[in-house]
Amino acid sequence: MIVEHLSLVDFRNYAVADVTLGSGPNVFVGRNGQGKTNLAEAIAFFATLGSHRVSQDAPMVRDGADAAIIRARLAHGERRVQLEVQLNKQGSNKARVNGAPVRTAELPRYAQVVLFAPEDLQIVRGDPSSRRRFMDQLLVQRSPRFAGVLSDYDRVLKQRTALLKSAKARGIRGDALSTLDVWDDKLVALGTELIEARLSLAADLSQPLAAAYTAIAGADHEPRIEWDLSVSGADPEDGSQRPTAPDAAGDEASIADRFRTALAARRSAELDRGLTLVGPHRDDLILRVRGLPVKGYASHGESWSVALALRLASAELLRADSRLGDPVLILDDVFAELDTDRRARLASLAGDYEQVIVTAAVEEDVPTGLRARLVRVEAGTISATEESDA
Repeated sequence: MIVEHLSLVDFRNYAVADVTLGSGPNVFVGRNGQGKTNLAEAIAFFATLGSHRVSQDAPMVRDGADAAIIRARLAHGERRVQLEVQLNKQGSNKARVNGAPVRTAELPRYAQVVLFAPEDLQIVRGDPSSRRRFMDQLLVQRSPRFAGVLSDYDRVLKQRTALLKSAKARGIRGDALSTLDVWDDKLVALGTELIEARLSLAADLSQPLAAAYTAIAGADHEPRIEWDLSVSGADPEDGSQRPTAPDAAGDEASIADRFRTALAARRSAELDRGLTLVGPHRDDLILRVRGLPVKGYASHGESWSVALALRLASAELLRADSRLGDPVLILDDVFAELDTDRRARLASLAGDYEQVIVTAAVEEDVPTGLRARLVRVEAGTISATEESDA
């Protein structure tokens, strides 16, 4: 897949912007704060329906405007498709495909993008929610129907938690709260589907993660990826892990059975705290190198290598699955953070994709092989586009 043209109206610091892109490497160059990352963010929105920098859409609308518009023309081989999304400060967003209105949730069916940014260090160093969000976004890109599963699970979780809070306030205990059983059934059904999909995704990521890490770091530190599940006794959100090894899909009891058993065991604690303490919203993805958790033990270079490897492994999975061709690979302000060896290795890996988009404050930070096409950005304006002889 290739983004041939991007058009913005009232998006971030752009009143109006138009930029033409080509296959292979494209580099957005400009000083910090000029709007390079905003261009990358706009392209990625079609694939993830969100920003890698903020949790709400409103900050992406230019100050003083009520809505922002992103348009992109994508090429899937000989086929062209025009995507458009209107981000509203108030009310629901609107989307079009080839001029016809569609649900916004339909957009990721046409666009696959893998974006790596410095914020991705939070995946390996941050709290469990960062890792869950990474895996769930990849899950939706691979199988868009999981957007509905995640939305339904979140709705049931909120309803069940509201019931627990109400029971806590009224002093209701134990079996007197029979209505909780109905929400338990829904939570188990949706949560089991999500847990099983996450376990399968972790298994699929293992081999490409190991290959990408070795290629970037230049050493095999045996990276591992595995889920620590609350249905099996862990509570990563409270800082507790299972005394045994993190979970795998092969445990004797089914996920659903373990889910119900764990809910029953934690019922009293849930009523005391007014919280749902069991389910995929409490799980954590454990990342290891050299047998140790990356969080708390890995060096800065190792942490960067793991974060980069996760994104590159994601791109490899999407490439293998997709009928759209390669995903667009975006490297946002990455090379300035890497040493010379890692820069060269990453450039070699990235150069294999149909289209790579790089942002950089300093042109020389980007390896020569990726400087085929330069787009200069200044104060929310595309000041020049040039082909490099490098």
